[in-house]
Amino acid sequence: MSGVEVRGLTKTFGRVTAVRGMSFTAPAGKVTGFLGPNGSGKTTTLRVALGLVRPTAGTALIGGLPYSRLARPRRTVGALLEASGFHPGRRARDHLRVLADAAGIPGTRADEVLGQVGLAAAADRRVREFSLGMRQRLGLAGALLGDPPVLLLDEPANGLDPAGIAWLRGLLRGLADEGRTVIVASHVLSEVAQTADHVVIVSAGQVRFAGPLGDIGATGNALESAFLKLTAAG
Repeated sequence: MSGVEVRGLTKTFGRVTAVRGMSFTAPAGKVTGFLGPNGSGKTTTLRVALGLVRPTAGTALIGGLPYSRLARPRRTVGALLEASGFHPGRRARDHLRVLADAAGIPGTRADEVLGQVGLAAAADRRVREFSLGMRQRLGLAGALLGDPPVLLLDEPANGLDPAGIAWLRGLLRGLADEGRTVIVASHVLSEVAQTADHVVIVSAGQVRFAGPLGDIGATGNALESAFLKLTAAG
């Protein structure tokens, strides 16, 4: 299975440095929590990894290769950057079939991933009827469409109710247990602390900690305190 490696990554937008010399590894078979405040460089890093943004310096590699050199990128990496980009009048199944066709993936995968994310009963509903949580599940279905070994998910719990968050934890844990690399970006430690076994904590575009979750504290208040201290750095 493929891991993700970020090496000396820097990205500037004009006079603003969004990411500054960032390096870390997200290993296969683990859920990696990519944690930090809003504006800390998490989304920019994921966008570089997906080939959507060109880095100023450094690299982001998936299985040892940049996204642009992957033979079958949609079957290698699944991504959820935001629960938007849906045609409001399109039915959920048709939305996924369009994505599948563009990536050379069999259309039958649409119903499979709708079932996987708990939307089988909503397959024929139009996206404009979906709540934010349902759109988030549909975005996850799109990320899973190519059965990829790597998943890059930006705030995947956004819009989910407590039951949905518990479901998401189980889904992500199960995917990692299959040997996949799962990166979950979030600004809320509690959203991933019960799922992640590896964490990368960033603030001001720099890595403050990268390693096993247990190495930054125990649990509960001690872990939260360590997280706040690390993200306040710089």
